[in-house]
Amino acid sequence: MSLSEDLHKRRLAAVARGVGSTISSYIESAGGGTLTDVDGREWIDFASGIAVTNVGNAAPRVVEAVRQQVERFTHTCFMVAPYESYVAVCEQLIGLTPGSFEKRAALFNSGAEAVENAVKIARHATGRQAVVVFDHAYHGRTNLTMALTAKNMPYKHRFGPFAPEVYRAPMSYPLRDGGLDGAEAARRAIDVIEKQVGAGNVAAVLIEPIQGEGGFVVPAQGFLPALAAWAAEAGAVFIADEIQTGFCRTGQWFASEHEGLTPDLITTAKGMGGGLPIAGVVGRADLMDAVHAGGLGGTYGGNPVACAAALAAIETMRELDLAAEARRIESILAPALAALRDEGVAEVRGRGAMLAVELVRPGTLEPDAARTAAVSKSCHEAGLLTLTCGTYGNVLRFLPPLVIPDGDLRRGIDILSSSLRNN
Repeated sequence: MSLSEDLHKRRLAAVARGVGSTISSYIESAGGGTLTDVDGREWIDFASGIAVTNVGNAAPRVVEAVRQQVERFTHTCFMVAPYESYVAVCEQLIGLTPGSFEKRAALFNSGAEAVENAVKIARHATGRQAVVVFDHAYHGRTNLTMALTAKNMPYKHRFGPFAPEVYRAPMSYPLRDGGLDGAEAARRAIDVIEKQVGAGNVAAVLIEPIQGEGGFVVPAQGFLPALAAWAAEAGAVFIADEIQTGFCRTGQWFASEHEGLTPDLITTAKGMGGGLPIAGVVGRADLMDAVHAGGLGGTYGGNPVACAAALAAIETMRELDLAAEARRIESILAPALAALRDEGVAEVRGRGAMLAVELVRPGTLEPDAARTAAVSKSCHEAGLLTLTCGTYGNVLRFLPPLVIPDGDLRRGIDILSSSLRNN
């Protein structure tokens, strides 16, 4: 019995079955563009822990910053006895996010927490209740964020009832929109909002600039600015969920920058902490400061070890210009994916190192989830870690670390190409 098989046997006796895993091997070490399991098998990493290890696993600056912080203190709770690194991370968020207006920030533990707090802030500041989200959206697994998330299985099935006053509008999905441009798709969404919710009731419009779990859907040009303009006119808060897209992943520090957006609030997590759990909400000072003292926070939010990791990760992103590295990855990966269009690929989409292919049955737009799962499984068997996503389960998504060497990237492309051709 291999070590992974032994660990898997132990897992079945100890870990709740509701916690799934993509592969059954157990990782012992990682770095650059690869993971190594307990049996010494190497995996090329096209997942990055779901867009978390942008700076790579065990990035030297992150490791050293964490070590030094752990030796000083591991926790005091910022709400009890504050510390400088929390302030420094907020300063970094203020400086890095789009918008020249005065900003404030607050730190939390996870993307779902960040989204929940952004909604709390919007509701408190506007005095309104309704939150508008979009088809195919994914915002988290807590009760409120399940309500905000579109997909039932596996995220919402039999977990209700969910938080109220959440309304869903149609997303711009160019492959499946019948030729609607961004402005037309925005008018369609706004018409639904105005008729079904009422502009004066909307506290927030919440959207991922590029959808993540929903299928790496990139809305048509002009869709996001039109929504932001409508929200401003309606007195609603425009929130960009940049949890998966942020911190250089799409070739800019934040995906909002691709269309010149300046959201009222931005939620961040994932790539922010170099692998440690930390999240944030950053945005207009008048909104952030509208909440009474004590209304935001949490025991572990902005933990000092995670703050140290985040500061080191941001420094690494700057030093290595990881936004440029994401564009470099796109310049290699996107043409390779485009060359596979004859293999049942309906669309190659995404930006930077956040790319995907949608698989359909030949000659149709009918989603081919079974083949998508088979291709992903074949990749795993050949040593390439890939993830699937999408409302229809027919999207292969690619999220390599932004520090992945060209050799690993190209080896991964070869495995993917072979798996697509043989399944």
